[in-house]
Amino acid sequence: MRIGELARRSGVSERSLRYYEAQGLLASERTPGGQRDFGEWAVDRVIRVQALYAAGLTSKKIARLLPCMRDADGAPSEIATSLLVDELSAERERIDRTIADLVRSRDVLDEVISTAADSLAAVRSGETVRS
Repeated sequence: MRIGELARRSGVSERSLRYYEAQGLLASERTPGGQRDFGEWAVDRVIRVQALYAAGLTSKKIARLLPCMRDADGAPSEIATSLLVDELSAERERIDRTIADLVRSRDVLDEVISTAADSLAAVRSGETVRS
């Protein structure tokens, strides 16, 4: 399939697909006219790359991990190593820390919203607000 079709099917821009190819995350054959030609497998690969980017991995780290993952289901391939397990475990721990930080930030924001809403309600009802 051509790059435009891959972009449409994967929901990723052609520019991003070219970047993925430049970073070694995606490969294509070339037609005699020089156009990129991707196999069906490329849709799963692009979706996998997007998921890894969304998890916060860098293109360098993704390039190291992709050969150890199957495209269709993301499960480990036959060449998966203990290094893959270690790196993915470290990334999961990083994501867990980020989630905990976000939950704490949300809790602080909830307190501020609640206090501001209470103050606003008091002002609207004519009560005196103490600082």
